[in-house]
Amino acid sequence: MTLNVSADGQIMDSLSRTLEKLEKDNKKKGSVKQVLLDGCVPFSHQVAGHKCGINNTGVLQHPDGTILKQLQPPPRGPREMHFYTQVYAKDCTDTRLLDLQQHLPKFYGTWAPRESPNELYLKLEDVTKRFSRPCIMDVKIGKRSYDPFASQEKRKEQISKYPLMEEIGFLLLGMRVRQHVYQIDSDSYITHDQFYGRSLGKDTIKNGLTRFFHNGQDLQRHAVSLIISKIRSILRWFESQNQLHFYASSLLLVYEGSPRTFNGWKHKRAEKGREHQQGEPQSNCNKPREALSVQGSLTHIHPYCHERNANGLCVGSVEVEHEEIGMGDKKQFGQEAVEVKMIDFAHVFPSNSPDEGYMFGLRNLLSTLEEILKD
Repeated sequence: MTLNVSADGQIMDSLSRTLEKLEKDNKKKGSVKQVLLDGCVPFSHQVAGHKCGINNTGVLQHPDGTILKQLQPPPRGPREMHFYTQVYAKDCTDTRLLDLQQHLPKFYGTWAPRESPNELYLKLEDVTKRFSRPCIMDVKIGKRSYDPFASQEKRKEQISKYPLMEEIGFLLLGMRVRQHVYQIDSDSYITHDQFYGRSLGKDTIKNGLTRFFHNGQDLQRHAVSLIISKIRSILRWFESQNQLHFYASSLLLVYEGSPRTFNGWKHKRAEKGREHQQGEPQSNCNKPREALSVQGSLTHIHPYCHERNANGLCVGSVEVEHEEIGMGDKKQFGQEAVEVKMIDFAHVFPSNSPDEGYMFGLRNLLSTLEEILKD
């Protein structure tokens, strides 16, 4: 990777310099809205981590619908890439790693822009793709947010930054929740960043989690229950393995924020002459792709509806497809209503013992979610 050093000593790659120029030219603050390299754009559903802006590329979305995460400087970037390539290796026979795949975003290898072929990105599944109105939360898991090779200075910094992690084993890094306060079709979202999560104490962390599952009118108990089930499945995987330890890794929690998917909206649409049946893909973009394959092209997915008919329903939008795929009435809603994936693997290390720190965090997170259901 070719790097240049600016006058103030800050390292910037060519994409970061492109972003800086775009922002200066447009005299805007915040994210760059223009199309970036090779048609990629800033990922609109990012709730935590470094976002697109001056000197930072953030997470990008490729025109084929996948997510691009820029490879971090060594040793973090190569370590994360090694983790994905190990888990998704075509010749992998390790049953533990094969079982782990279901809990990770699909990995489609690496990608580099034509303008900067030495800049590598991890090409990953967009786990929010099938949701019409995704509500998203990033939860850092584990008793420690630093790895065993961190310096004393780094350890002190992380402990000071996330003091609650050692006590309860998880931290809310960011969330985005759709609100239905004024109108049922409102696209109003409430967002909170890591500073909100860091402001929560042991006595208020449950309130923070509850806020994620509340749409301004009701607590989404079905989403809480389904997410608990998926987290329990991840915990069972950790209880069965002793070969990897995860530090500074997160869970990405997603649930559907569109009420239409809860009320048989798909079936009402079908009665009006829709030809597609429930669960049937409407185009090739919904067909599964083999992990590590970077061939072919997916239709670009945009999460919002830009055109509505006289009845207020979306027309000519991929969003309609997403709301209908696998979505029916509540009895058929099932696991498709939510998603839970492990993300961020720059600090994963081989081990010969159970990952007690990560399991500690999972168990406390589960306990808090179960308390929310009981209230």
